[in-house]
Amino acid sequence: MAEITYNSWVSAYKRPFGAALIGTNFEFDLLIDTPHHVEVNFVIQFEKGFKSYEKMTATSEKNFHFSLNTLSEIGFYSYYFQIIEFDGPHEYRYFYGATDIGGGLGMTYADEGAVVPYTQTIFLKKEKAPDWYRNAVFYQIFPDAFAQKGHANQKDDIFFYGKETDKPYYIREKNGDITHWTFYGGNLQGIVSKLPYLKTLGVTALYLNPIFEARSTHRYDTSDYMKIDSILGSEADFQALVTALHQNDMRLILDGVFSHVGRNSKYFDFDGKSGGLGAYQTDKSPYFDWFSFNHYPDDYKSWWGIKDLPTIDKSKTSFQQFIYGDADSVLDKWNGLGIDGWRLDVADELPDTFIKGIRDTLERYPDQVLIGEVWEDASRKVAYDQYRKYIYGDGLHATMNYPFRDIILGLLVGGLSPEQAAKKVMQLSENYPRDIFLNNFNNIGTHDTERILSLLDHDLTKLNLAVGLLMTLPGVPTIYYGDEAGMTGLKDPDNRAFFPWDSINQDSQKIYQNWIKIRKSIPALANGDISLFYSDKIFGFVRTDETQSAIFIFNLTNEGVLVNAQDMTFLAQPVEFSPFFVGALESIYKLK
Repeated sequence: MAEITYNSWVSAYKRPFGAALIGTNFEFDLLIDTPHHVEVNFVIQFEKGFKSYEKMTATSEKNFHFSLNTLSEIGFYSYYFQIIEFDGPHEYRYFYGATDIGGGLGMTYADEGAVVPYTQTIFLKKEKAPDWYRNAVFYQIFPDAFAQKGHANQKDDIFFYGKETDKPYYIREKNGDITHWTFYGGNLQGIVSKLPYLKTLGVTALYLNPIFEARSTHRYDTSDYMKIDSILGSEADFQALVTALHQNDMRLILDGVFSHVGRNSKYFDFDGKSGGLGAYQTDKSPYFDWFSFNHYPDDYKSWWGIKDLPTIDKSKTSFQQFIYGDADSVLDKWNGLGIDGWRLDVADELPDTFIKGIRDTLERYPDQVLIGEVWEDASRKVAYDQYRKYIYGDGLHATMNYPFRDIILGLLVGGLSPEQAAKKVMQLSENYPRDIFLNNFNNIGTHDTERILSLLDHDLTKLNLAVGLLMTLPGVPTIYYGDEAGMTGLKDPDNRAFFPWDSINQDSQKIYQNWIKIRKSIPALANGDISLFYSDKIFGFVRTDETQSAIFIFNLTNEGVLVNAQDMTFLAQPVEFSPFFVGALESIYKLK
């Protein structure tokens, strides 16, 4: 069997690198070392399963070349190589494809059915996000638990914790249903009062979990999209927050929960307290066709079977108009009050056409950003048996980059080797359009995950590495409220405790402040490319833009390491740099 070499990450074998615009011409080169005569086919598979076998041209004794310029639809395509080797009267067929990583150097397969193909992303247009967004350091606030100022408004059937230091908990029935929601009473005025703290930390933008009227503490069960939840304050309080943020050169994005509503919302009105106009109360409701009833009224479609969250049928024109189409739509109301963008909850539940409708509406407002909650590689995401078009143009500017969180945690506590981590980052870089890769909303923890310090077993040395990676890998960094203060917590509601204003961990806070300063001081971290390298002890990369290069080296071992470029494995083009000594579980960076 011949010796075959192909590497999708190296320009000697594939040009251009990574995702590309419709109409791009690709050049592929495969090296084959064998004493026998061979023929090579480039095998391309389209999204609907059709395969085409195209003959590659021998340009030298060992090199086979193919030009491809026929990819005329957005999406991703699969490809691999078929080798036919002739040894006298014998003919051997085998194949060259990717490894489980998906890109880079591949491997030989005897069985075509076993081949892991390479993939190629084709997108419609570049998604250059607003400059403010690409350069931002975000802070995610769970509104009930961040800060309170003034009087705490009461509502029916809820409880307030006695102290801000009380541990969060749910009051449940025997069947697990929550009977009463418990609140700390955080509000919008409280957020305004803490803007000086956030500015000192280095934050430039806020992402708020839902703030619209709802029954629960988390407010993902919207009752009225047009009203601020009364516990949080009034619309005037919201306007004051927006004004204060913009006066401080800070931005604001809101959480858009458009997949489902609360059972007791004005739109569904299960408890009959909204004037009897909800879909549960009457099939004459103006909202009736938003919902899917199997047997009216008690058997209805709900999000993941949670009956408290009736699902909306996003294909209904009346709902589309209500959210983004009408002059007095939900988006127009809140964008008219000055917000700077939206994060779409459970984007998998929103059709691509619905997301595009939101995006089209946002285009009427300057410098908006649209982010989607997607937990996986968004370029390859399948939801409800459909490949999603989130990042191929006219959709999302970015997705929540949970894959990077997995890589960071894998490096620090999950047994992921530097080689594996580097290849995972490189694969995402190959799959995503460059702008999306730089736009992605990075995190090491959110309201849906365990807190980072708990996962690191309270180890501040490892926290320093985690925050360093968050701030220096491609993407826009987001801090979950209180992580910088040393908060801990496992699954919700444990990860949604009140901010410890009287007991902030100063060492943890300094870690965040220092890395934010580094982030802001190096423009290449917002807009630069990445070149990855590794050894058995080191995870490193170079971030480069038109004006500068910055080298970042993370030592993942308990002993100091002298780092030489010649001892590193580079995934693409090698980079020269002077030797560095990096202490145990430390990081270092240098500008070139």
